[in-house]
Amino acid sequence: MDATSPVGALLLCRTVPDAVRPVAHLLREPLLLAPAGQGWSVLVPEGEPWQGGRRARAGEGERAEPVDRVLGGWATALAVGSTWPVLALWWDGDRAGYTLASGFRRPVGYVWLADGTPAGEDEAMRTFAERLGLDPVLDVQSLEALTRPDPDTDARARLRGLLAVLTRTGLALPAGLGADPDEPPGAGAWDGAERVEWTGWRDAVKVDLGAVESSRLGPWVRGPRARALAGAQLAAGLPLALWGAARRSGGWAFAGVLLMAHGALGLAYDRVRGGEETN
Repeated sequence: MDATSPVGALLLCRTVPDAVRPVAHLLREPLLLAPAGQGWSVLVPEGEPWQGGRRARAGEGERAEPVDRVLGGWATALAVGSTWPVLALWWDGDRAGYTLASGFRRPVGYVWLADGTPAGEDEAMRTFAERLGLDPVLDVQSLEALTRPDPDTDARARLRGLLAVLTRTGLALPAGLGADPDEPPGAGAWDGAERVEWTGWRDAVKVDLGAVESSRLGPWVRGPRARALAGAQLAAGLPLALWGAARRSGGWAFAGVLLMAHGALGLAYDRVRGGEETN
């Protein structure tokens, strides 16, 4: 990959931006986040790590990190522990391809050379369709067509074909965004787009906690229900710990102490978060 190669990348998350935002902060990279149709979001890296600064330093002896390796790592980091898959699309002067990450399962990917020559395994496409819940007949046929030789289709056209299949699931990229070297990702502004930047661990934890509080678990993390649950844990934990200690039962005593610890932490968390909002 030489210094003049057009390079780009997109991260497509099969969920809404509100679910992506707290996790994207943890990548510690400047990104643009925007809705991308029904049930999809797109993350666009802003320059680094394969362009700009790192590429310049590579000329001084440091080797630039390949875009596919960077995007594959990011997709895996976003997908681990999440309930939604992440699709990384990338391209440079020599190749183009994708990496699909889903939970703790092994990522699956496919590569095309610049002239569109397939350089992956057909099984990857079938796994891709299965993990995204695509139609096992129509969609798989369209995907398998992308793995066959076609002298009139280059690597970028292959990616556009892949995106065309995903539009059947509700994907709709913002206008001006796609696998086109003449329109570099991050260059435009789209409806609903926002910048996601790393602001430190403290703020990242706050964002993550806020996401938990706004979920279905929220009432049991903070508020009247959470305080009632914490009080019940304290009330149950103390006699259990005393009973276990009196009978020299380390297991029951530990269970009681653990219940009390959970209760105390729950009450402390509710109080601290309430104080933060008051301030």
